[in-house]
Amino acid sequence: MEYEAVIGLEIHAQLLTKSKIFCACSAAFGGRANDDTCPVCLGLPGALPVLNRAVVEMATLAALALNLRINETSIFARKNYFYPDLPKGYQISQYDQPFSEHGWVEIPTSERDEQGRPIEWRKKRFRIRRLHIEEDAGKSLHEGQDPYSYVNLNRSGVPLLEIVSEPDFRSSWQAYDYVQYLRKTLQYIGVCDGNMEEGSLRCDANVSVRPKGETKFGTKTEIKNVNSFRFLQKAIEYEIARQIEILSEGGQIIQETRLWNERESRTYSMRSKEEAHDYRYFPEPDLPPLKVNQEWIAAIRSQLPELPEARRERFQKQYDLSMEESMLLTQTRSMADYYERVVQACGNAKQSANWILSELLRELKNASVDVANCPVKAEDLGRLIQLINTDTISGKIGKEVFIKMFETGKPPDVLIEELGLQQISDVTKLQQIIDAVIEANPKQLSSYKAGKTNLFGFFVGQVMKATQGRANPQLVNNLLKERLG
Repeated sequence: MEYEAVIGLEIHAQLLTKSKIFCACSAAFGGRANDDTCPVCLGLPGALPVLNRAVVEMATLAALALNLRINETSIFARKNYFYPDLPKGYQISQYDQPFSEHGWVEIPTSERDEQGRPIEWRKKRFRIRRLHIEEDAGKSLHEGQDPYSYVNLNRSGVPLLEIVSEPDFRSSWQAYDYVQYLRKTLQYIGVCDGNMEEGSLRCDANVSVRPKGETKFGTKTEIKNVNSFRFLQKAIEYEIARQIEILSEGGQIIQETRLWNERESRTYSMRSKEEAHDYRYFPEPDLPPLKVNQEWIAAIRSQLPELPEARRERFQKQYDLSMEESMLLTQTRSMADYYERVVQACGNAKQSANWILSELLRELKNASVDVANCPVKAEDLGRLIQLINTDTISGKIGKEVFIKMFETGKPPDVLIEELGLQQISDVTKLQQIIDAVIEANPKQLSSYKAGKTNLFGFFVGQVMKATQGRANPQLVNNLLKERLG
């Protein structure tokens, strides 16, 4: 029997607010354990929450970017459960009246070959059931061989968006591409840094399988808190295979929460899966309904930048780029902005793309720096490309200059002057150098005259060597052809 997978995704994104959702404590990552806490985020008796306006602004931006309908009235609810790192014994979230609903994204997605390379990109629409606002819990710490567990409540009360998809995914790679796109979108609009290692973006996957052609859903398992795109893809792939194997042998799938073990490349059971009624949701009595109007929504909409897929499509058409080039150049908003400034400076879109995707990305990777902190200004890279195109320097020297630009942050004209690297295009000077090379290599000249025309490259090389690579290559070729006959 043939089976198909049915996958739904829940993404938790921490918002880039300075303070927490219901109090004035810092929402920054990395402070000393339990320093960023107060009676509100510790859940002490008598402490009352006050909603952070910036959270609603960022939630509105995200909902609009993901084509969600924003509800003018939404209700905060208490989600009741016990964890050691949940001091109140409940989490303030939203349930039956969420902030926004019924959205979608339409993105390129592709299956991959064994090396992880895309096979064929196709546009596909994935529906989003809801995006709601909630607070994060604290974090339990289990350190080394220490038999004790500790609790850090700095994260308690940090604002979250929970983005719940419809079960529209049929493969692990579709899920991978979707999560990548959502992360990129949240970064573009400046509401989440998307750092999965620090936990500011976390993903849960609900996975089930069913016979092909069946419309009824199978029993699902939830893979919890996967902290990298590749782990997510591998965990879903494993879970699909595990469930198919169980069903093929006549077994039954148990609804449960599972965790991904990267060392063993498998999922394992954590606990039985809770249902919504297990949390005993009820309206949060200390917070009034959240109300937004159309004027608010319109004002926030005016702040939206060009979104990543729209920008990728424009790059591909406007600059005649391939799908892969346009995807890489719009991977972050900083990269896309940098590319367009280079194009503006030099007037050549294709060369700009080539320099960024080869020379610049290599140096950024080697230096562990992102493009937002690149020491080479976009305008300076554009100027370097201009200098190559006007034969002021050769392409080879241009690459050497670029490395110096990356090391020093200096503009290309300054470095070319300092290092004496201007390209030699003076005909008289080059003729003198060619004459000297020919005079110094009589045997090679005789062989060339006798028919060994492949020695032409030898003479070109000797001229370039004599000029330390600064001679205009095309001019050298033309002058040598005239001189050698």
